[in-house]
Amino acid sequence: MASPLQSRIVALQMLQDILRDHKAMDQCLSTNRYFAKLSAEDRGFVRLLLATVLRHLGEIDAVWQGFMDKKLPKKAYTAADILRLGIAQLLFLKTPAHAAIHTSVELAKHKKLDGLKNLINAVLRRAQSEGEVKLAELNAITLNTPDWLYDSWANIYGNDVATAIAAAHAVEPGLDISVKSDPEKWAERLGAAILPNGSLRLKVGGRVDAKDGFGAGEWWVQDVAATIPARLLGKVAGKTVIDLCAAPGGKTAQLASTGANVIAVDQSQARIKRLEQNLRRLNLSAGIVCADAASWQPPEKVSHILLDSPCSATGTIRRHPDIPYLKTKDDINRLSELQLKILLNATQMLAPGGILVYAVCSLQDEEGPQIMAKALKQNPQLRRLPITAADLPEFADLINPQGDVRTLPCDLGDMGGMDGFYVCRLQLGA
Repeated sequence: MASPLQSRIVALQMLQDILRDHKAMDQCLSTNRYFAKLSAEDRGFVRLLLATVLRHLGEIDAVWQGFMDKKLPKKAYTAADILRLGIAQLLFLKTPAHAAIHTSVELAKHKKLDGLKNLINAVLRRAQSEGEVKLAELNAITLNTPDWLYDSWANIYGNDVATAIAAAHAVEPGLDISVKSDPEKWAERLGAAILPNGSLRLKVGGRVDAKDGFGAGEWWVQDVAATIPARLLGKVAGKTVIDLCAAPGGKTAQLASTGANVIAVDQSQARIKRLEQNLRRLNLSAGIVCADAASWQPPEKVSHILLDSPCSATGTIRRHPDIPYLKTKDDINRLSELQLKILLNATQMLAPGGILVYAVCSLQDEEGPQIMAKALKQNPQLRRLPITAADLPEFADLINPQGDVRTLPCDLGDMGGMDGFYVCRLQLGA
């Protein structure tokens, strides 16, 4: 059995990979060989500890910095990260103080920070006794969100909504799944809540692949907001649908389960492998193409296309709390150029009268409405096909005056929120 220190060593390494090397948390979890050697319980702890630090990073930094007489030198960043892990355990995970403090001091010794171990011990003991009071004095909403990101949301949605978005990111989300059939039965079997669209929401905990029905291919993981784009293509049973940027395959599965003949396109071999594994488990089939959606063209034009474009994923921060520390304004600009390129290429795949649904899990206007405005201007044959309450009766309030869908993390708040998406439906002139 691994020692309690071992899980903290792995967590520290991953935290530094994320904050220093800008490596995605999911990538860390899937590639770190020391993490893979931990017990299932310890892996769960490391995952939760990392997510907690990232969700509350601004608050955590304000706490430990407030207990310092002078700033840590920049070269002591490892000590700062040890303090972050320790305070996350003490104030948010409610780890017993002796365990949180002892393992943090041992972690300092392991990293040869003998000159700082007493400081780490002293700061954490102050956090133990005074940390809750300190937390209550802080503005968590603004502290936990990088200024450029919060300001962008305030400019788009207003301060009140920006605050609600940031608050939603502090709460660990449930696990949403789409079931092939009989959501009532599976809700009872899994102890899940049924969401307005028929998706199920489970409490987080335990291995996903060990849950009832997973191995039998009865359901797949898919946020409730992510189910919306495919539905807006209408009835597609027996029709050919191109699913661009398809991996890992939630929307491919959704379309295939309704009887569509899906051509799933993605340029990553690794992601395609995962898509194929998911379809096999679900006993669903689709044509698979490994290609760049910005240049690939099908042999024949089609009537229906779903494009869930690569994006900054700022709408999924509640599930991926590392995103604020991985993305920059420059990334938004770079991605928006790619999104327009892919969208314009996708319109060339459409038959006259064909429908294209464009979606991004981003809260940034540059990746949504601004892309639409540019595409409609550059291709006069395109027109917006407004989404109506008849298309989406249970989420009619999420349709904006232009006929597009905009979901926010604070929507469906009484049931635990949802990912942020922008969805627009286009039609090519006949």
